Amino acid sequence: MREDAQDARGLRAIVTGGSAGLGLAIVRRLLAAGAEVTIVDLVPPSAEVDANYVELDLSGEAARNAMSDLSERLSGLDLLVANAGVVPPWRRLRDVDGEEWLRVMAINTWGVAASIGGCADALAASDRGAVVAMASINGYKAHASQVLYTASKHAVVGIVRSAALDLGPSGVRVNGIAPGPIATNALVGRVAARHGTGGPAPDVALKALANETALGRIATEDEVAKVAVFLGTDASSGMTGTILPVEAGIA
Repeated sequence: MREDAQDARGLRAIVTGGSAGLGLAIVRRLLAAGAEVTIVDLVPPSAEVDANYVELDLSGEAARNAMSDLSERLSGLDLLVANAGVVPPWRRLRDVDGEEWLRVMAINTWGVAASIGGCADALAASDRGAVVAMASINGYKAHASQVLYTASKHAVVGIVRSAALDLGPSGVRVNGIAPGPIATNALVGRVAARHGTGGPAPDVALKALANETALGRIATEDEVAKVAVFLGTDASSGMTGTILPVEAGIA
């Protein structure tokens, strides 16, 4: 895709979890394409970006009402990128912690559903309302020692498909992205932590991930961000209920 191929001029967007990682990459790509962006996160952006920032915990019971209030305070809303989520430590099923399970599910599933539900009326008032939710390749395949994350991302895929049916009559499109391994700071940190407990060295682990792909490399943050802009703009106006993988061709 050419660098000038995406156009989001005048589009008003909220990006949850937009202060770092994939969320920040999406914010930057939306801003470059001409959008007005509000970041919802627990911490301010780690880099200077020309976006509004709202501190909000999406795991709490009041998250839906808080997102509804925020969407009403804005001058209008055309796009919600429901990106906020966490990746728990690798644990086998026998070692899964109940408190951790509830915390991760609250963020990764309720946070997505609450964000979409809270913004639904504002998006319906737009003539191009769209939602992009962050799923994962773990939303349709599994990996050992990742039962909690896998379950949460399977749930996100279900939320996308159900929300597309719920919001379609009001003209709101709902799609998702399923990234494979992306060399974010968070992923590199997790690989390094795993190395500290006997796992492979980070460079070896990342090379092994790259070797599993058709392109012989792992996809980048910006490549995920480009797909987010595509799904959030009129370029994908005929698409809803779809999950697009961005994983450089993992078999």
